[in-house]
Amino acid sequence: MRKYREIMRVYIKAQLAWRAAVAFSMLFTVAKILFAWLLWGMIFRGRNIVAGFTFHGMLSYYIVSSFLSQLEMSGGISGEISARIRNGTFSNYMVMPVSIEGYFAAMEVGVVLFYLCFDLLAAVVWVFVFRIQFVFAKSAVMLACALLMTVLGLFFMVQLNYFLGILTLKYEEISTFLMIKDNLVSLVTGSIVPLALFPERVVGIMRLLPFYYVTYLPSMLFTGRCAEEAVRGLVVLGLWCVLMQWAIVVTWRKYRVKYDGVGV
Repeated sequence: MRKYREIMRVYIKAQLAWRAAVAFSMLFTVAKILFAWLLWGMIFRGRNIVAGFTFHGMLSYYIVSSFLSQLEMSGGISGEISARIRNGTFSNYMVMPVSIEGYFAAMEVGVVLFYLCFDLLAAVVWVFVFRIQFVFAKSAVMLACALLMTVLGLFFMVQLNYFLGILTLKYEEISTFLMIKDNLVSLVTGSIVPLALFPERVVGIMRLLPFYYVTYLPSMLFTGRCAEEAVRGLVVLGLWCVLMQWAIVVTWRKYRVKYDGVGV
């Protein structure tokens, strides 16, 4: 465990070298909230309720979902693994005295912890700038479920990106898989448009996918909505994590013997 804590500490310190990235991360969070404020300000003109949301409830949702989507920064894992496998230097990870998957998970935790404070600060500032009557869940159980679901969602995305990365052991080019993943994440996580605005049949299909529980449902729970889905969401997302871990183990055992890198 000490080794993984050290990896987290190293990556927290490493982020200090990329101050521009921190500034842009905060800027993107602010930009999404500003976009939501302008867009929904026009939509709510003359209306009190849209799809069950009040104006301040909708902005509260966007603040939380923007915050959570900015924390999900595991996309670089698949690119890093793919590049290392293709140029023959992935063996650097294979000789480390830690699990490769655990290394990337610890790396992600370090990055998330660093950006957590800055993204939270950006969200809080805009609550006061726009004078939003922030809507927040009052139930401790709902908040606990939302927090646990957020952690599980971040872990699942690490698993998914790690899995896509090691697919390079079989397929030299994984850009198609990454494109499909990015488009699914953009749509089903509800970071662009709340899924409550979609037809119920479409939302029912999305509930079968893990991405529904990564950003959208935690955001709804944090803002006091969809309480009836909390437990089911944790179960479904937990099952997806187990399934993804099984896929990782099977893929790694089957294709790692074909890897021919430096020092192997």
